[in-house]
Parts: sequence; structure tokens; C-alpha cells
Amino acid sequence: MRNWLFTLILIGAATIVRAQSAGDKEVILGILKRQEADWNKGDVKSFMNGYWESDSLMFVGKAGITYGYKPTYEGYLKRYPDRATMGTLQFTFLNFSFPGPGVAFVVGKFHLTRPEKGDLEGHYTLLFRKIKGKWLIVCDHTSG
Repeated sequence: MRNWLFTLILIGAATIVRAQSAGDKEVILGILKRQEADWNKGDVKSFMNGYWESDSLMFVGKAGITYGYKPTYEGYLKRYPDRATMGTLQFTFLNFSFPGPGVAFVVGKFHLTRPEKGDLEGHYTLLFRKIKGKWLIVCDHTSG
């Protein structure tokens, strides 16, 4: 019985370490860098690949809370209908942490360079969860 319990503890510890590895941090930062590149190509559909495709996705912005992948996507299309409005996106990462197994929290700044519309910038907080082995944004709070 002791060996079985010890084995479970080791498996649990290995899972926690794996969920909080430098490799996972690089994967998440890679997702954000890909989103930045997709945005800068004007490809909102590909930009959305970083988000959890679920009705439970939460996006918090100045208009309030939006629930769901599709309404979040449609909100982006409405707020950024053309390349001039989208501008060129640059993320700056301010804080990155793993508050628990399979959970990551990112705080940063964004800057949109928009010569025709005026620049836009603000802060964001992103909550990632590892779902079926894939890191996805489950909550996005963006001000700006």
C-alpha cells in the first residue's frame, strides 16, 4: 500500500513539474508571438487559434464581458474591420507565472501602431489552461 501511495505522489509531482516547466513557458510565449504575427498579417481567424474554442471562453474589455469563442471572434472583427484599424501589434511581457498545475498567467502590454487611425495601447492579463495537452487562453482581460 505504501509503495502504491508513494508512486501516486511521484506521478502527481511529475505532472506538476511538467506543467510548470520552462518548455511550457516557451510554448505559451510562442503562441503569443504567433498571434502577434497573425495579427500583423491581418489574419484574425488565425490569431484566434490561441483561444479556447468553447462557449466558456471569457473576454473582458471596455464594453464588458463576452462569453464564447464565436462572440469573441465576432467582437474582434467588429472592432478591427480593416488593416488600418488593426495596425501593427507589438506585445510586451511584464509578468509570467504558473499559479497551479496546468494553469499559466500572463500580464503584458500591447501597442498598436496605426498611422491612419492613431496608436492604441493598453494592458492585458491572460489566463491559460492546458486542455487535452494544449495551452489555450481561457480568459483574456484587455484594456485599451
